[in-house]
Amino acid sequence: MSMPALTNDRASNVVPTASASSTASVVTMTPKQAPAAERYVKMAREVAVRVVPPLIVLVLFMLVWELLCRRAGSALPPPSRVFSDTRELIFDPFFDHGGIDKGLFWHLEASLRRVAIGYAIAAIVGVALGTLIGQSVWAMRGLDPIFQVLRTIPPLAWLPLSLAAFRDGQPSAIFVIFITSVWPIIINTAVGIRNIPQDYRNVAAVVQLNPLEFFAKIMIPAAAPYIFTGLRIGIGLSWLAIVAAEMLIGGVGIGFFIWDAWNSSHISEIILALFYVGIIGFVLDRLIAVVGKIVTRGTATN
Repeated sequence: MSMPALTNDRASNVVPTASASSTASVVTMTPKQAPAAERYVKMAREVAVRVVPPLIVLVLFMLVWELLCRRAGSALPPPSRVFSDTRELIFDPFFDHGGIDKGLFWHLEASLRRVAIGYAIAAIVGVALGTLIGQSVWAMRGLDPIFQVLRTIPPLAWLPLSLAAFRDGQPSAIFVIFITSVWPIIINTAVGIRNIPQDYRNVAAVVQLNPLEFFAKIMIPAAAPYIFTGLRIGIGLSWLAIVAAEMLIGGVGIGFFIWDAWNSSHISEIILALFYVGIIGFVLDRLIAVVGKIVTRGTATN
């Protein structure tokens, strides 16, 4: 008679154990799901903080622009008219009818190609000269005053001289980009080299690094935040210079497109081109900033 009672007791003991384990499994899953939900909410909040304020400002700006320019006799077209006048350029930027009759994509591509060549040369020369000035006292005394004078010359003032030297618009525009963007790279690189801590130099002397190893392992990593600050300034100046230079040298390019639209009294096309110029300039700056943040592990200037 006692055996059934014992069996029932065992059975009764098993059931709570199973329910406890199932309850425990449910409890352990909840903390794993909660952080993920909180992370997504935090990400959405950060995106909203970054995106919503600019959108609100943009909408208000477009509304004010529309109201002010819809009046009769306004010199500038409202946004609605800009869109209607440039609809073909917006939705078909790849057409090519020969000569300078091309879509905006080809004008922007030509300008970006010139900027890439001139800026690449400026980056190489600027880092090299900045390293020389920052490392050598004699080089700084001899070259720094000359550079300080040359960097104050406006970019377009170099264009007649470059046209006389190269006798072609393409290399002249590239030279203007180079001579405009090289100065901040030189100056910031020199400052970064001069600010290398003395402890780094002492360690290099102890381990007996040769000049090439010292340049690659000590100088460039230590001065990288300064170098990328100069590179960011340089890319902005390059984009400004190419638009101004192309207005004078002609040919395919966003600067010439703006000048040609002005001569044809197509104000809406000018506004559209300026929009693209601003967006691309912003993207170029962000691109250099991201690369600098990766290379310097977040120590570059934001």
